[in-house]
Order: sequence, then structure tokens, then C-alpha cells
Amino acid sequence: MSSYKQLVLSAAAMAVVGIAVPAGAQFLGKGDAMPVTAQKVPEAYWSGKPTKMTPYVAPNKPHWKLSEILAAHRGKTDWVQPIVRNNEQDADYISLGVGKSTKRKMYADDRVVWIVQDGSMKVSIDGTEPFVATKGFMVNVPFRHFYSIETVGDKPSLRFEVRQAGSPPLYPLTETPDAFPGKTYVKVTGTPGPGKDRDTNPIYVDFWKQVANTDQPYNGKFVWDDHFTSNILRGKGQPIPPATNKGHFHVDWTEFWFVMEGKIGYQIEGVPYFEAEQGDVVAAIKGRWHRPSSAPDTPMSTRIPFNPRPVILHNFATD
Repeated sequence: MSSYKQLVLSAAAMAVVGIAVPAGAQFLGKGDAMPVTAQKVPEAYWSGKPTKMTPYVAPNKPHWKLSEILAAHRGKTDWVQPIVRNNEQDADYISLGVGKSTKRKMYADDRVVWIVQDGSMKVSIDGTEPFVATKGFMVNVPFRHFYSIETVGDKPSLRFEVRQAGSPPLYPLTETPDAFPGKTYVKVTGTPGPGKDRDTNPIYVDFWKQVANTDQPYNGKFVWDDHFTSNILRGKGQPIPPATNKGHFHVDWTEFWFVMEGKIGYQIEGVPYFEAEQGDVVAAIKGRWHRPSSAPDTPMSTRIPFNPRPVILHNFATD
């Protein structure tokens, strides 16, 4: 069967649009379910694709293994491992030692989000009651809201954090700003705070209690705005698709995923098929064919994709 025919038959199952959020997932809030649109019949068209594959430039690479990241920082409690750098988004793994706190800060025009991989942290966000986030919490800080993180418990907290590329944090006058390349901090007056008032996304999702509490697939959003999109894509294990199924590519954007649960199989153009485990991060550089799917030997698996635009165009192979 051609990839194009497979696309037509599986369109309703694609993790893009048109998937109803199952009952019991109301934690996303009224009006917060992934936007649902009428299904459209796929049509063929010409799309520009790089003549030469877009290269991975460090720190970007197809597969960051959590085990290797932890091994590289063994014996340390406070560290930052750059994972993703592109024109739109930056992502890091960040460890914060026991009893340590971040400085209060905010971002001017874009949210910052993170997924807790290990340990416990007290999260304080202006306008929100402080809460303790543990493994599996997905935290969203709206723009122009000061926030801080404090590690609580008896081991460092570890998080995977995604931000707007190159965006410098802003600090209250009670803090001394950390140095930021190419920026000089000056005292100003502004109007922080309106971000949450216009943000319908949840402040946090407790994945293990609110999503992974059933044996059913799930497709819903984590955060969604005009400059940041992240969904929760959960499915049962399935046979590895044939290599002739190249999947799709994105014209202008790099897509990357955090593996939240189980194992995800990936076929990325120019890279042999591999499987990523919980805590790993995978990236498909723009313009490269890629095809993620739940690995066959895992009961349930979940991936959290990150994209810089809502529903970036998926260009599927026609033969």
C-alpha cells in the first residue's frame, strides 16, 4: 500500500487535528481541549524540500539518551545540559541541587515550560498558589509572570525545559540578573502580569495521575498558542511500519519530542531506525522525513512533541 493511501486511511488517527479528547480528561479546562476541525481529504501538491539534508549542528542531534546525559554529569548536583538550539526554541536538561532555588524571573513575550523528570520541586508563579511538582508534572509559566523553583526533598530535581530561542529572562529589582550573552540589564518600568489573564492553558498537568491513569490512548494539548505548541500523544504498542513508510517532513520547522512513557520508535531520514526510552529527547531537523510510532514491545507509550507554531504542516510521501 502506498504511503499516500496509508495517510488517507490513517488520517483520523494522526496526532495533528480532529481527535476527540476522551471522557475523564477535563483537567485541561473548559475550552482547552485540542482544537478540533473537520476532517479534510488529503490532496497532492508540490512542496519544497532541501536538496541536501539539513545537518544537525551541536548540541542538536537525533537522539539524546537520558542515560548518557546522567552519566556525563555523574557526581554533580547543579548542571545544565543544552539539548536543542534552533531559531525558534531552546531546550535544556537542568538539575538543581537539594535545597537550592532559582532566582525569581519572567519572560517578556513567550511562555516557558518544563517536564519534571526526577525529584521534587516547589513551583511559585505569580497569581498561582505554589505547588509541589514531581516526576511527570508538565509545568507552564505564562509570559510576564515572575516565577521561581526550589528543590525540596532529599535529592536534586531534574527538569527538561523549553523556552523561546535567545530570549533573556527579566528579573525583579530584588534580584541580581545573571549575565546573558549580548545583553546589558537596565532598570525599567513596565506592566508585567497580563499573560495569565489571556492564557487558557493549564498551569500544570500531572501526567501520571491525570493522563496515564487508564489503558486508553490519549491525544490532547499541553499548551497551545501562536508561538508554542505541545501535545500529549499516548498510544498502544504497534508493529514497526515498513521502511518504505517515510512518514512526513516539515518545511520550515524542527520538531522535537520528550519521551514521557514507554518507548517510541523513530525513523528519521539519514538515521537508522532506533527506539527512544522514557526521558530521552529526539529531534527531526526541518526538511527531513520522519516517522514516530509506539514501539511494539511496550503496552503504552507517550511522546510530548514541541513545535513553534500551532499545527505545523505535515507533508506526507505520496509513493
